[in-house]
Amino acid sequence: MNETIQADRLLEKLKADSAQYKALAIGGYSLEEKKRAIRSLMNIRMPGELPEGLLEAQDEYLQEELQTKGSVALSDIPTIREAYHSAAFYADQISIWQGDITRLEVGAIVNAANSQMLGCFVPCHRCIDNAIHSAAGLQLREECSRIMSDRRMRYGRSYEEPTGTATITSAYNLPCDYVIHTVGPIVYDSLNEQLCQALHNCYENVLQCCLEHQIRSVAFCCISTGEFHFPNDRAAQIAWETVTAFLEKHGDCMERIIFNVFKDSDLGIYEKICCIPDEKCL
Repeated sequence: MNETIQADRLLEKLKADSAQYKALAIGGYSLEEKKRAIRSLMNIRMPGELPEGLLEAQDEYLQEELQTKGSVALSDIPTIREAYHSAAFYADQISIWQGDITRLEVGAIVNAANSQMLGCFVPCHRCIDNAIHSAAGLQLREECSRIMSDRRMRYGRSYEEPTGTATITSAYNLPCDYVIHTVGPIVYDSLNEQLCQALHNCYENVLQCCLEHQIRSVAFCCISTGEFHFPNDRAAQIAWETVTAFLEKHGDCMERIIFNVFKDSDLGIYEKICCIPDEKCL
């Protein structure tokens, strides 16, 4: 189906589903503007029954978007030994990959969620939570909503997901098998040991979740950096220490752990930590 026709079809379904934007005029929109409108309407949609035809139109659209940007197989992601001739421990099981985490064909990708666990509602926000929910589709918010409703039945109406836990969901239109959601610590003032321990718990519990579900490859985003203001260099050090400690105990159960970065500055930080030169290659 033509890309513009797909976008028009989905936009009409999303408009019809929205009380506020039913009359949104899109006649003069370019294709890119239509795509932004689609993502915005998906981002702001509250959990609730999905009308007939909406999911079919959405899934066709998102699968075409994935085909256009291209998925990345695990075999196409070099280990740090292959990419950097690193002599670090577990260099054959760890990768650094810069790019869009929603393209990765791995066992699971990690979402840096907020305590409501429903995804980001800010239209087209650039956070990882928004990117993952937008690429997965509306089903992901619905599943997260069901999980949170069940937890509020057990723990009370005011329940919010604690920092450091790990919650697994399906991946829907993403090329990975699962999404593992974790709420990272927020640094309001200065960094302290409690915040560092909380970030360690995020990585540790995600890895334990992988172990419990026989997931052999996982891609971590830079949890708690950016919007949550955790210093990038310290966050990377905690990530590295937690991952290597896990591999020391459970290395036979994990094929690959990927540190996914987006910014050049984060790439440089991880390269400095992970890429211990192999003297034989110098």
